[in-house]
Amino acid sequence: MKNIRNFCIIAHIDHGKSTLADRLLEFTHTITDREKQDQLLDSMDLERERGITIKSHAIQMEYPFNNENYILNLIDTPGHVDFSYEVSRSIAACEGALLIVDAAQSIQAQTISNLYLALEHDLEIIPVLNKIDLPSANPEEVSDDIVNLLGCDYDDIIHASGKTGFGVDKILEAIVQRVPAPKGDVNAPLQALIFDSVYNSYRGVETYFRVINGEIKKGQAIQFMATKKQYFAEEVGTLKLKQKPKDSIKAGDVGYLITGIKTASEVKVGDTIIDPKNPSEERIEGFEDVKPMVFAGIYPVDTEDYEELRSSMEKLQLNDASLVYSPESSAALGFGFRCGFLGMLHLEIIQERLEREFDMTVITTVPNVSYHAYTNKEPDKMILVNNPSDLPDPSSLNRVEEPFIKASIITKSDFIGAVMSLCIEKRGEITNQNYLTPERVELTFDMPLSEIVFDFYDRLKTVSKGYASFDYHPLGFRASKLVRVDVLINSQPVDALSALLHADNAYYIGKKMCEKLRELIPRQQFDIPIQAAIGSKIISRETIKALRKDVTAKCYGGDISRKRKLLEKQKKGKKRMRQVGNVEIPQQAFMAVLKLND
Repeated sequence: MKNIRNFCIIAHIDHGKSTLADRLLEFTHTITDREKQDQLLDSMDLERERGITIKSHAIQMEYPFNNENYILNLIDTPGHVDFSYEVSRSIAACEGALLIVDAAQSIQAQTISNLYLALEHDLEIIPVLNKIDLPSANPEEVSDDIVNLLGCDYDDIIHASGKTGFGVDKILEAIVQRVPAPKGDVNAPLQALIFDSVYNSYRGVETYFRVINGEIKKGQAIQFMATKKQYFAEEVGTLKLKQKPKDSIKAGDVGYLITGIKTASEVKVGDTIIDPKNPSEERIEGFEDVKPMVFAGIYPVDTEDYEELRSSMEKLQLNDASLVYSPESSAALGFGFRCGFLGMLHLEIIQERLEREFDMTVITTVPNVSYHAYTNKEPDKMILVNNPSDLPDPSSLNRVEEPFIKASIITKSDFIGAVMSLCIEKRGEITNQNYLTPERVELTFDMPLSEIVFDFYDRLKTVSKGYASFDYHPLGFRASKLVRVDVLINSQPVDALSALLHADNAYYIGKKMCEKLRELIPRQQFDIPIQAAIGSKIISRETIKALRKDVTAKCYGGDISRKRKLLEKQKKGKKRMRQVGNVEIPQQAFMAVLKLND
């Protein structure tokens, strides 16, 4: 066990961790020349196309050092703020972390956030200055930033380049020398932490785990603590590029387990695997439960595909434990699911994965966050409002509380004014301003979560010319003046377009929504009124004009009463049509509400 090292890589998005992981795998000869490709651990097409890591990936390397063979278990992690849950799971399974900082971009918000996560778990931090081969690299200044942040020595920082492979040998030596060997007792009762799982259509659920105490042998009986169900370990092994079966996995090591489980819900990430014959009483305290931030309804385009969508969601949840969903129904869209996501990028990725991996065409409703409502009748009883239609009647409402976040934005000092005005427009209050260097400043705001859900991230990048990085964590709920804005199309409320908005913004956003929908909904044979309403008060109206057939074209000359008779007949027909006519709302209309500022 003294020769095992478990470590993860943490960094801000696009600081080169996947490229550096490729070099580590090449240097230790874990992969052959034939298997080489960029972003090797990013196995999803989506990850390659966007150049981001979405899932954390585990792989084992062997490295000879000072005449001894060492086993290095690397867990690559995502860098985007929406996937910080994946990072927390990886950190729980490791003893050390490589903190990678781009020599051209310096420390970003997500770097600091992930670093605090690692320090909470007492991980040994090895700072690595990456991309030092770039002409724009500024190693001295960035090294100063790292020393100020970590309190380490200049000699502890390893200079490297993921592109050229410079410094990779020093990183591997540092991992062996500085990361502590895992603690654990091979002879103690079995305890293993599940940190990930994947669904394989041939073999069922593959569970990835880290053994804390004891060992797992092939063919032995095992039990999951959360579900109390027992299984047989049909196959255990280590995670090389391809799975490598073994007879047993001992304490301190990382591996995979196949038990032939077919139902996704039986494996819970963060659960403890024990031996039913010699059970350990204690659960492993791993990582916190996931807290979804953004909620949206996902509905099949064809209502007959509901069951198929359910099984797709189950399999997707297995692969992405941060997805939370429950069934719901809507008057406009039929049966579907109310899903919780960690952020807007997460929502986008899930929607795309459903379409690519499961061939499901889905409609996504307007995303919103969870609110707490209190009525006058029972002012102490909290009503959870995940959907705007759950909000009690305004006349009986005592107050509504909305979730607030602490947002930390790191940007160049030139853009402070633009970033501040954006945050204040989004109802943010500045709480702190801290100059990290004369050029770079960290701004801290208290903001309502609902304001950053829509277009905040894109606009932040625009006003700062791409130089701002953003990270947030929840602060709890605060009372706020909120109203429900309903959209009525042809006098029928469309529940999927309802939104809970701050009273000051309600009129403006209601007006914008009506204008946007007028552009997107195709014209019909009758006039379609589009209205935004707060309760029974209409605050805005737009009309989509009817496509008119020229019924008087056949009248050439003659008495005016003939023309009038035809027009009256047409008018009656239009009126009747309007009473029975249904308006089809295209999918772009649901998504357009998110981009009202474009």
